[in-house]
Amino acid sequence: MFLPLDQAIGDLLNDGDSVAFEGFTHLIPFAAGQETIRQGKRNLELIRMTPDLIYDQLIGAGCARRLVFSYGGNPGVGSLHRFRDAIEHDWPAPLELEEHSHAGMVNRYVAGAAGLPFAVLRGYAGTDLPQHVEVAEIECPFTGERLSAVPAIRPDLTVIHAQQADRRGNVQLWGIPGVQKEAVLAADRSLVTVEELVDEIELKPGGVVIPHWAVTAISHVPGGAQPSYTDGYTTRNNDFYREWDEISRDRDRFLRWLAAEGLADKAEVAR
Repeated sequence: MFLPLDQAIGDLLNDGDSVAFEGFTHLIPFAAGQETIRQGKRNLELIRMTPDLIYDQLIGAGCARRLVFSYGGNPGVGSLHRFRDAIEHDWPAPLELEEHSHAGMVNRYVAGAAGLPFAVLRGYAGTDLPQHVEVAEIECPFTGERLSAVPAIRPDLTVIHAQQADRRGNVQLWGIPGVQKEAVLAADRSLVTVEELVDEIELKPGGVVIPHWAVTAISHVPGGAQPSYTDGYTTRNNDFYREWDEISRDRDRFLRWLAAEGLADKAEVAR
């Protein structure tokens, strides 16, 4: 269960898999995403409610064939330029898109976590999203109301970052909760990178505990959410978020960044 990060990514993530790197505002598993780039994983279906810098990096490095998401952007700055380049110019590879609402994505994760084939909600009423994504209209058997049904999300692998794991493999995260718990429970396999290993978890106010039986592997990666942050451990690197706008605008500068970080070179991105 306890594995070094490189071994965990190597063992749990295969080319062609669907993978969710989840975390909202903080606890974004950047270290795991960058290890995915370093290992040259390809043809991934990337799933995430808010694909920000972590997915811009994965897309630009040539790891992705498809993106399932509900918002894409550099928080507080603007566009994701590697994401945009892939859509507009197929660089470094064509990128398929499936865009849902936040409510749709949350309900899809909840359905996956519950072992249900689909979720039902009102959130698509009055939009044209059902014309572009897999959404079905159904009738409530009790009231006759017309509702939207969306298929469950069941990733091959979910990756999250958390504050603590105990020796039994239970994980605790706190701060701003996202859909990490649901994404882990919905997945066939799961990897949690953590700031700290503890003998026993002490429950935090608002803490979310994911039980050991839902976790495939844990990697001890202090600072594993940087440049995002981990409440109680690290702070957000706002300067990097601003710098990323310039780094990612130009292909050559982006490739130089990959090489400087030891993630990939031009040949690896192009293959």
